[in-house]
Amino acid sequence: MRIIQPDEIAVIGAGSWGTALALLLSRNGKRVRLWVYEPELVQIIRDTRQNAFFLPGYHLPESIEPSHNLEEVLRGIRFIVLVTPSQSIRSVIEKALPFIEPGAVIVGASKGIENGTLMRVSQVTEQVIGSDLPYHYLVLSGPTFARGVAQGLPTTAVIAGNDPDTTHLAQQIFNDRTFRVYANSDVIGVELGGALKNVIAIAAGIVAGLDLGSNTRAALITRGLWEITRLGSTLGARQITFQGLSGMGDLVLTCDGTDSRNFQVGHRIGKGETLDAIQKSMRMIAEGVKTTLSARELANRYDVEMPITEQVYQTLYHEKSPRQAVLDLMTRSLKSEHQIDI
Repeated sequence: MRIIQPDEIAVIGAGSWGTALALLLSRNGKRVRLWVYEPELVQIIRDTRQNAFFLPGYHLPESIEPSHNLEEVLRGIRFIVLVTPSQSIRSVIEKALPFIEPGAVIVGASKGIENGTLMRVSQVTEQVIGSDLPYHYLVLSGPTFARGVAQGLPTTAVIAGNDPDTTHLAQQIFNDRTFRVYANSDVIGVELGGALKNVIAIAAGIVAGLDLGSNTRAALITRGLWEITRLGSTLGARQITFQGLSGMGDLVLTCDGTDSRNFQVGHRIGKGETLDAIQKSMRMIAEGVKTTLSARELANRYDVEMPITEQVYQTLYHEKSPRQAVLDLMTRSLKSEHQIDI
């Protein structure tokens, strides 16, 4: 079934990133139906034209219509952007499934790996939807903090899909003079890069919280990228993908940005706070906290050594001293830089 340029788009999820994408699509001339999880936030957006919970300070035009009703949001829509937290994706798709149009394009913009199943968002979507309903799946990722996109600051992203025509269509829909979109066919790599960088961002925050300086941060980012590449390649991704926007680009941004929730979690851990206290104080979700569990389990399942990920896991879930974690990384047995074992 041929897909044509849609006039109206559904964005499922009104966190900071979902709201920023709704703004981008609205600027690109689209009407946006925005699904909002919190019923009270729907009325706030309608009354004030701002997302006071997750992206305050940015005017949402009338072309963005918020709703808590999935059927209302999805009815007749052929282009869907999925931006809910990764651990909630399964339940949201299950509820949305009766209202998804055959042949719809679904763009996954969430970054995570489901705990337990160890599935990427595309795999969760495929499992829930099954083979009876034809659809096209794409992934949007890259170094894209929500506030910069909402402000219209120059930003680059990547859209990945298996069908070139659908990928090109989505590329056109999202691209504008402030948001440049590149195409890619490596769905696995783009998804994994976006998910795994959050684990390394927590580590970068810990390094900053410990006041360890720029040398340590540079080493962490470099070796963290190698960990991501090794696991990604083992799972079927192309190595070159991790040198691009969804790999190195997103990693550098998230490890060096005060707008990164994952970085802030790590920073507060490094300053001595507990994970429980940090999470209770945050309205928005830091995806890397749960992704750490999945990343570690994947590494163990496929026998891929990921020492940074292991130390983040031990620090978050077993109250290991951050300084001891750093020391254990620094005193590991010596290796060649690019040998198979990291």
